[in-house]
Amino acid sequence: MNQSVALSETRAPRTSLLTKMAHAYDMEPAAFMNTIKATVMPNGGKDVSNEQVAAFLSVANQYGLNPFTREIYAFPAKGGGIQQIVSIDGWMKLINNHPQFDGMSFDDRFDDNGKLVAVTCRIYRKDRAHAIEATEYLSECMRGTEPWRQWPHRMLRHKSAIQCSRYAFSFSGIVDPDEAERAFDVTSSTVTATAVIVPEGATRAEQLIALTKAKAAPPAIESTAVVVEQEAVQEGETMTAQDVTEAIALTGAVLQEDLSNPNNWPIN
Repeated sequence: MNQSVALSETRAPRTSLLTKMAHAYDMEPAAFMNTIKATVMPNGGKDVSNEQVAAFLSVANQYGLNPFTREIYAFPAKGGGIQQIVSIDGWMKLINNHPQFDGMSFDDRFDDNGKLVAVTCRIYRKDRAHAIEATEYLSECMRGTEPWRQWPHRMLRHKSAIQCSRYAFSFSGIVDPDEAERAFDVTSSTVTATAVIVPEGATRAEQLIALTKAKAAPPAIESTAVVVEQEAVQEGETMTAQDVTEAIALTGAVLQEDLSNPNNWPIN
């Protein structure tokens, strides 16, 4: 009994993850938490909980990535919360620091006109007889963003290296900036359909008014595809999302006016 008590008394106190990481950067835990929220979290950490920060720090600590040099940072997740993003510098650090890493190579593939088609990355492991490889195709990865327009070869090389490293070293729970932006784009442009019943013989202006009231916020119509269906009438107009978008473009400031008056909508 006395021996077990003595052992428990001499056992070193457990250090929290926050304290451990704060001390690694010569900071006090509270200051470290505030700095992480202000500089690494989206929107200055205003909508981020302490639990989400803890999950982020856990991933950063697991992979040995520095959040202050943007090797890892947070991005809004499509389902709410945050997603851990690892920059290309962070991915290269992960690859080069892996104990089994034994080099990597790239093959660029071009078509008959000399245009880039694909890039293959090969990663060699010390404990494998054959290289692990991954090929990324420009037609699948190309985006209209500035980095892709200016440096398509470099961007595709990054994509192939990151994907190959996942196959080679089983990195999980992290994505690269391009993947996060794609997921965010898909979420923000999600199309929904809403059916709104309008009275028999309604004009197009009255259809728009019914639609606007149903959606509550007129600007939301611009990013939401809505079909107005006149189910009460066999012969009537069906308003498509394109009609709505054109109507918004034509009416402009009228969106801020009283929408109960059809005269505010110059469409018949």
